[in-house]
Amino acid sequence: MATKKYLELQEMTDADLQGELTAAQSDYQRMEFDHAIKGLENPLTLREMRRDIARLQTEVRRREILKQTPEELASRSKIRARRRRR
Repeated sequence: MATKKYLELQEMTDADLQGELTAAQSDYQRMEFDHAIKGLENPLTLREMRRDIARLQTEVRRREILKQTPEELASRSKIRARRRRR
């Protein structure tokens, strides 16, 4: 079952998604710095931010793969198969 956050990400445009990703990454860096200096009231927010960033990056990558041509997808499959043999 899809989570509410995942469904919200699917409705966003590519530009909104990129903007959200850069904002989340800068917020995470700021929070990480604040936590190192004075500590956060709830340090679990760092983990939540990391997971949100991962969700955003996953959606960006999913959209990139959907835009690829069949030739690009075929070469991608060859690369993935080569990695599995190692």
